[in-house]
Amino acid sequence: MRDAVEPLTGPEMGAVAAIIPCLDEEAAIGQVVAGVRAQGVATVIVVDGGSRDATVARARMAGATVVEETRRGYGRAVQSGIAALPPDAAIVLFLDGDGSDPPERIPDVLTPILAGRADFVHGTRVKGEREPGALSPQQVAAGRIAQVLLRLFYGARFSDMSPFRAIRRDALARLGMREETYGWNLEMLMRVAAAGIASEEVAVGQRRRFGGVSKVSGNPRAVAAASWSIATTFLRLAAALRRG
Repeated sequence: MRDAVEPLTGPEMGAVAAIIPCLDEEAAIGQVVAGVRAQGVATVIVVDGGSRDATVARARMAGATVVEETRRGYGRAVQSGIAALPPDAAIVLFLDGDGSDPPERIPDVLTPILAGRADFVHGTRVKGEREPGALSPQQVAAGRIAQVLLRLFYGARFSDMSPFRAIRRDALARLGMREETYGWNLEMLMRVAAAGIASEEVAVGQRRRFGGVSKVSGNPRAVAAASWSIATTFLRLAAALRRG
């Protein structure tokens, strides 16, 4: 990856809270939390989906607040993290807990919001420096399909379905997010585009996960489940948003 930009400083960083959903990520979560905090983000919420390893202990040791969500589902985990946000959190940052989202790119993701240019920023993995093997062919293909559909339906120019993103809390509240499983990230892009929320996309690249096993890529059954959820989410929401 290229050299890190300078961490953001100032009182506005106290209004940023990060939400990191994870499951069995003991090899990575401590480094991820430490990396996020090193970028000036004071509030880090790790939502654990029932890990059977030392994920929870290592997240707490690194300085995170841990929320335990016993129900499976990516969207449910994120919603639990949102419910745990402190009252003064004005900007919500999302990233994965496996180390694949480079924390040194956090200033790139936050700057458009802090500068008043955008209310939502999407960090695309397919632009910027990407380590070999960091994204599976299925992930790249899913991002390309979403890119085409989002452009056709909404004229939006998102190039990926990366979990690495940030949004103003008030804008997030207006979206009315409902998806409880794999379709969460796509639903947010669709609702942001349909609502005309001021947005930017920045290149963040992608690293190989620090350890553990991906819950989706490399698992044919999980890939099929995620693909089905994403496809049905798009079709269902496209119809609902058009009626709205």
